[in-house]
Amino acid sequence: MKLQEYEFWFLVGSQFLYGPEVLETVSARAAEMAEQLNRSGRLPCRLVYKLTAKTNEEIQAFVREANYDPHCAGVVAWCHTFSPSKMWINGLAALQKPYCHLATQYNRAVPNEEIDMDFMNLNQAAHGDREHGFLTARLRMPCKVIAGFWQDETLQRRLGDWMRTAVGAAVSRSLKVMRFGDNMREVAVTEGDKVEAQIKFGWQVNTWPVGQLVETMEAVRGEEIDALMETYRRAYIFDTDDLETVRYQAREEIAIRRMMDEEGCRAFSNNFQDLYGMRQLPGLASQHLMALGYGYGGEGDWKVAAMTAILKAMSEGKTGGTAFMEDYTYNLVPGEEYSLGAHMLEVCPSVAAETPHIQVHPLGIGDREPPARLVFSGHEGDAIVVSLIDMGGRFRLLCQDIHCILPPLPMPNLPVARVTWQPKPNLTTGLECWITAGGAHHSVLSYDVTAEQMKDWAALMGIEYIHIGAGTTVEQVEQQLFWNDLAWKLK
Repeated sequence: MKLQEYEFWFLVGSQFLYGPEVLETVSARAAEMAEQLNRSGRLPCRLVYKLTAKTNEEIQAFVREANYDPHCAGVVAWCHTFSPSKMWINGLAALQKPYCHLATQYNRAVPNEEIDMDFMNLNQAAHGDREHGFLTARLRMPCKVIAGFWQDETLQRRLGDWMRTAVGAAVSRSLKVMRFGDNMREVAVTEGDKVEAQIKFGWQVNTWPVGQLVETMEAVRGEEIDALMETYRRAYIFDTDDLETVRYQAREEIAIRRMMDEEGCRAFSNNFQDLYGMRQLPGLASQHLMALGYGYGGEGDWKVAAMTAILKAMSEGKTGGTAFMEDYTYNLVPGEEYSLGAHMLEVCPSVAAETPHIQVHPLGIGDREPPARLVFSGHEGDAIVVSLIDMGGRFRLLCQDIHCILPPLPMPNLPVARVTWQPKPNLTTGLECWITAGGAHHSVLSYDVTAEQMKDWAALMGIEYIHIGAGTTVEQVEQQLFWNDLAWKLK
């Protein structure tokens, strides 16, 4: 399902105490707010006003419908008047969708001359929001609180960001990952508990034989390859005369996509140690599939493949880019510190600073033909890198703020896509924090998704979250990890 196909249901709290005229006003204003928020252009999904809630039974019926409607990605609640929250208990206890408490009010300012008790009875959001907040806290349910005036750009953008996070949760719950072969031999961090991953995240992670992929590749028709070659020509610069090698990558891409689409998969992984029957490691093939929105993980890393798909879903329609990434090497010259990220081949062209070039070069590992790949540098801008790791008994999500820069040097002999960045708070401290927390060498880099969105996603998934930002110290991370270990042992 595309981002725009999801919707969020708007539930407004009130009660019968204030009479039918007040309830009519509340309903009319709620519908008006939903309409204007939708027209703002800052919400990626439609906000649908559904109900002014007045009874336990109404709320339970609303929740049952929301839980089982696949288009409903979450619920946005607001208390226009005071809404006694005991009547919300049964409904919210059964809610299975992400929940946002919009702490706002219809009027921006206190109307000094007109304000009277009728106004006070109608406009009690300051009163009602606190009653409602107590209940969500008492229920220990994940609840995103967004406060401010509903017509302000800041609030609208925050609500839009949360909607994207909730869609990321919806995508996660139905995500299927196709693995071609197993993990790279002897590597620790790419392993993990697939059963626990399905329990926590909803991911269905399974393996398909490389031989089946080869059979699918052999069945690809020449005219299908011709059509994809034209797509390549429109999107990229051909910097090679070896068209046969490029056509082989097209054959691989068509076959991989066909198998994924037939199984309903949005992410895949492969392994250069398991290419039996294949002439090339998929390079250009994997890169272009990521550009289309599929998730990918190298060396059998199914966790990063899934996370790449989720962050791409969360950032759909944005232009900064999201890519599978790997830390490769550092520049440790004082005052010029940066990290150079790349991979053997597979970095998504959505992060490119310029039109990528299709080139053919030897790979050096995998014992196969030189594969075609996209070569480019990442663009400048603020971004994050995200790593999901299995700590044994629980998952931990690491998120680090970074600033991407244009490569200071051209690196003419490096035949792979690369992104250069300055980690927060600085290279060495950020590195120490990342390693201390167990962050993997594979990650997802995104210019479009924020640390706040990842914190909210982790909360929705019920997993541990570690953020490394401008003010983070190693001591803070060590202390947080210590307390987290104690807390998670009690869960």
